[in-house]
Amino acid sequence: MGSSISASAKKRGRPATTGTGHTIGVRMLPDQLRPLDAWIADQPDPKPTRTAAIRKAVDDWLTGQGYVRHREDPEGAN
Repeated sequence: MGSSISASAKKRGRPATTGTGHTIGVRMLPDQLRPLDAWIADQPDPKPTRTAAIRKAVDDWLTGQGYVRHREDPEGAN
């Protein structure tokens, strides 16, 4: 008798995350979300998500405060 054909097991659950960073839950008030959403609306397509916009705002602020060195952008977007 021949060997049976093995099928790969179907993976279950959520797909892998995008990185190994830490999740930080933040509650934001409508007065904070309105300007954030306005900034997002002013961005070209594809528009950033709220999460990406918050990451950029924090990164820009930390860079401006001198905690993060300004990174050179090869495309000149900075």
